[in-house]
Order: sequence, then structure tokens, then C-alpha cells
Amino acid sequence: MSVSSGRTAPMSRRHRLAAFGGLMLAGLMSSLDATVLSTALPTIVGDLGGLDRIAWVSTAYVLATSVTVPLSGRLGDQFGRRPVLLIGLLGFLAGSAACGAAPSMGWLIAFRVVQGAAAGCLMSSMFAVTGDLFEPRERAKYQGYSALIFAVSSVAGPLIGGLLTGHASWRWVFYVNLPLGLAAVATTVLFLRLPAPEGRPRIDYPGIVLLGAALTCFTLLTSWAGTRYAWDSPVVAGLAAGSVLLFGCWLLAERTAAEPVVPPRLFRDRSFAVACAVAAAGGATGFGLATYLPMFFQVVGGAGAARSGLLVLPMMLGLVAAAMLAGRHIARTGRYHRLPAASMALSAAGAALLATMDTGTHMVTAGCYMALLGFGAGLSQQVVVLIAQNAAPHRDLGAASSGVFAARMLGTAAGMAVFGGIVASRFAEEIGRRAPGGRVPAFDDAVRPDVLATLPGPVRDAVTEAFAAAFSDLFLTALPVLLAGLAAALLLRDVPLRPRGPRT
Repeated sequence: MSVSSGRTAPMSRRHRLAAFGGLMLAGLMSSLDATVLSTALPTIVGDLGGLDRIAWVSTAYVLATSVTVPLSGRLGDQFGRRPVLLIGLLGFLAGSAACGAAPSMGWLIAFRVVQGAAAGCLMSSMFAVTGDLFEPRERAKYQGYSALIFAVSSVAGPLIGGLLTGHASWRWVFYVNLPLGLAAVATTVLFLRLPAPEGRPRIDYPGIVLLGAALTCFTLLTSWAGTRYAWDSPVVAGLAAGSVLLFGCWLLAERTAAEPVVPPRLFRDRSFAVACAVAAAGGATGFGLATYLPMFFQVVGGAGAARSGLLVLPMMLGLVAAAMLAGRHIARTGRYHRLPAASMALSAAGAALLATMDTGTHMVTAGCYMALLGFGAGLSQQVVVLIAQNAAPHRDLGAASSGVFAARMLGTAAGMAVFGGIVASRFAEEIGRRAPGGRVPAFDDAVRPDVLATLPGPVRDAVTEAFAAAFSDLFLTALPVLLAGLAAALLLRDVPLRPRGPRT
């Protein structure tokens, strides 16, 4: 299948900026939805029941997103990115409205699948459409703005969720998406004009089925291992074996497919392979560690749930600052090959410093360590997408963009599962050694502030010390991952971005 040779549509700069604004609204809507729900879940369970299925409210969303990110990227290459973006927006709006009106927990979970599938279309479209709207150097600056969207949603999401749940209804946690989504739809319809692909697309049905099944197994593996099922349980072993087998079958199928979901030719380019490796390492350590930092401040520092979320703000600010600076540097010089290595090195330094924290660490000191980790993560967060896009021909732009994003998601999922297992196992070892009189609280109880407050002083001190030791091991475990990412980043070749002109 051939594609239009023009890299950008014949759009004025005003129209391109307006279309990009619609992309940012779509990104804000989907990223807010992933964070705003956390504070509303207890109220949802009280209203709808189904406490035993509450984990599926998040798992269903993540599962559907993981499957549709790589698929929608390739479909955008074949059928056009504007239709895929609009399908994602309309699907997310329909899913949000249905979630808000859900009569039971079962229906809420089903509608979350719709939301998650649509969110995958939005995420893949954001980076690929940005690649269509702007030339390579200019694109670097605009892709950095997506880091700002992520930071805003990470901080504002739980606060908005708490306000809506407390002063209106938990259903407004979903209804709040509707005005943002409608504005994004209107902007896309009015301003986004992209060249349509030429020729008849050939859909890789075996590749879609095998990749979807592999991602499903892997997502369930990382969601259930160490939580719902023990790491050595038959279910976890079966999911792990199924993931390996299905990914292997998918790779074999892609070698003979006419239009594969993720073309193997992309991996033959060193730049694309390095971008995926750095994205996976950054996802596992940056996003994975950020998930557990609020827990550290709640248990070890005694901070409340809302305050613990705000204490992670230095990391988000560092990430945004680095992403913006990296984008401007690339726009000015056209060079990027040193940024991934600097990202991995600074992140490793930040993780090593975080490993030194204990019960006596001052919040300002912890904030400086987190800012360094966030700054390191921000130097590569959007750069890896740009590297992949620069390495790929225009006909594979969507597949390259979504491939790197999928690598980051897989790294994040694996990191969260492994890190969670490390914290739980190390806490069990430390609390058994430190707790006086043999009174050992379970991990699930120890992380609950209401339960922690009822423990006797000596036991509570033992819990905080055990958590500090467990988290020290957690951050040390991240170092080999970051060093592997650094080794991969050092293999990146210096291929300057061209300031203008299509790449075919």
C-alpha cells in the first residue's frame, strides 16, 4: 500500500495549532480519566457494590488500552489518522457517558473496556498526528507539551476526583470528560486536514489476534502476579508461558504478513530498537517508581493521601522542565542522540539517592532526589517517540509511534509488578525481624493509614522502618534496569533531524 508523499497536509499554521490544541484536549481527557478515578472508587463500591470486582475497574481499562495502542497506530497508517482519532474521541465520549450511567459494577467494568479501547486510539493518534502536523525539528517542541498534560493530570486528577465525589456524585468523575471530548471532536472536525493514504489496505488479521492475545496475557500477568495470585501459582506460570508463546507466534506471523501490525523492518533500524529499549526502561523506572512514592510518604513520612500526592510534585515538575528543554534543544540544533543516555544516567543517580532515604529524611531532601529522577525521565519521555518517527518511513509513522508507546506501557506494567513484589516481600522480611513481641501486621494492613494509626507505638515504628528498608531495596533494584537502558542509549547513532522536507 502506498501513501501520500506529503508529510503535512496543506494547512495554515493557525489551523495546525488549533488541531494540536484538540490533541492536547484529547490527551488531557484520557490521562485525567486514569487518575481521577482513584479517589472515587470507595464511593463507587458503596453505591454499586461488587467489592470483589473493584480491581477490574482499572484492570479492564488498562487491558483494553494495551491492546489497542499498537493496533490503532497501524490502522492509522492504513486508513488515515483522522478517522482513527475521531473514532477514539467518540468512543471515549460514549464510554464515559455509559460509565457515568452504569447501573451495576458489572456494567461499569464493561463500559471501562470501551473507554480503554478508545483511549488506546487517542494515545497512538496523539503522537502520530503531531508527526503529520509539524516537521521534525518543530515537532520536538510540541511533543514536549504532552509531558505537561501528564503532569497536570497526575496532580489534578485525584484532587478533581475527590471534589466531584464529595460535592456532586461519583458519576461526574466520568461526565466531566464530556465537555473536553466534545471540544476535541469539534476542533478535529473543523481544523484537522490530513492527506488520505492511497491504495487498498491489507489488514493483518493473524497479527492483530496474536498481538492482542499476547498483550492480554502480559497485562493480566503484571496485574495479578503478587496480588491476586502468588508469583509461584499455576495461574501466573500459565500467563507467563502464554505471553512468551503468543509473542513468539506473533513475531513469526509478522515476518510473512503483507502489512504487519508492527513491521519487523522497523527493528532492523538501530535507532528504533534503541528507542523501544529506552522507552521500556524509562517506563519501568520513571512511572513504576512514581506509583510507589506516595505510599512511601504515607507510611514512612506519615502524610495523608492528598498530601502524599502533592509531595510527588517535584518529580512531575522535573519531568516537565526536562521535556520542554529537550524539545527546544532539538528544535534549535536538530540533534538528540545524547539525550537518552543523559536521561538514563540522571535517572540512575536519582534512584541511587532515593535508595538512601529512611525515616529521618527531610521532605526537602526527598523532593530534590525526586526532581532529579523526574528530570532524567523527562529528557527521554518524548524524545524516544521522535527518534522512532525519524527512523521510520512516513508510511510506518503510526506503527513506529505506537510501537514505542507500547514498549513504554509494557515496561511500566512489568516494573510495577516486579517493584510491588519486591516491596511486599522485603517488608515481610523486615517486619518479622523488627516487630516487638511477634506482632506482625500484614502488608495490606500496614499500608492503610487508618490501620497504622491504631497500632502501638513500637509496632508502628517497626512498620515505618521496615517500609523504609523495603523501599531502599526497591530503588536499588531499579538501577540495573536504568544501566541497561544507558547501555542501549549509548548505541544510538547521531542522525540529525532535518528542519524541513518530507521523509518517504
